[in-house]
Amino acid sequence: MQEWSTWQLIDSILPTGGFAHSYGLEAATQAGLVYDASTVSTFAVTTLENAGALLLPFVCSASKQTTTTEDWILLDSELHAVLTNHVARAASLSQGKALIRLASSVFPEITDEVKSMRACIQEKNKNKKKTTAAARGAHGHHAIVFGRLFGLLGLDSLTAQRAFLFLSLRDVLSAATRLNLVGPMEAALLQHRHASLAEAVLVKYANRGVEDAYQTAPLLDTLQGAHNLLFSRLFCS
Repeated sequence: MQEWSTWQLIDSILPTGGFAHSYGLEAATQAGLVYDASTVSTFAVTTLENAGALLLPFVCSASKQTTTTEDWILLDSELHAVLTNHVARAASLSQGKALIRLASSVFPEITDEVKSMRACIQEKNKNKKKTTAAARGAHGHHAIVFGRLFGLLGLDSLTAQRAFLFLSLRDVLSAATRLNLVGPMEAALLQHRHASLAEAVLVKYANRGVEDAYQTAPLLDTLQGAHNLLFSRLFCS
């Protein structure tokens, strides 16, 4: 049954809001940096590499079976500090909170644990003056919630990290389709072509601690941060 939970967590039918975000692709398109299948492919590769270096360590740590409530709150606070880009931070929070709301209804076997997570997030706004991260509560970032759910469902950490990279690639290519940069068939072909690259990124960055997390694409971060300045936009980020 555990494998079925994996497929469900990465299924597009799960309304976590991932398709509302372009990871900076819309801003890159309007800046003239992405305009055809070749540049979409380059952007997708850059996004994968950046997700692997910056976010996989947090997914890995959050997904461990030994992770306690205090552990994941501290991880969440660390990721909040790392995501200095306000647009990326808001997108991460939006998806994370949507995912945890869904999990409380979709996975009854972990209802108690998920309710505890939601309570920690809700307490965040009430305890801003507390001195420790654990006392203040959690923000609810997507990478942390995603990894934590995999751990609670008994899924291994490597599967969680691979699934997270899959979502990153899928969402960027979906955004490229809706921006009319590539067609649906071409996007599917790009996803297949980049499967081996995604696996290579996983091998390169898997099972790292959060102290090894870093940004590999400053330009990508800058573009995403400028998303709110676009005169017209289709995506939230």
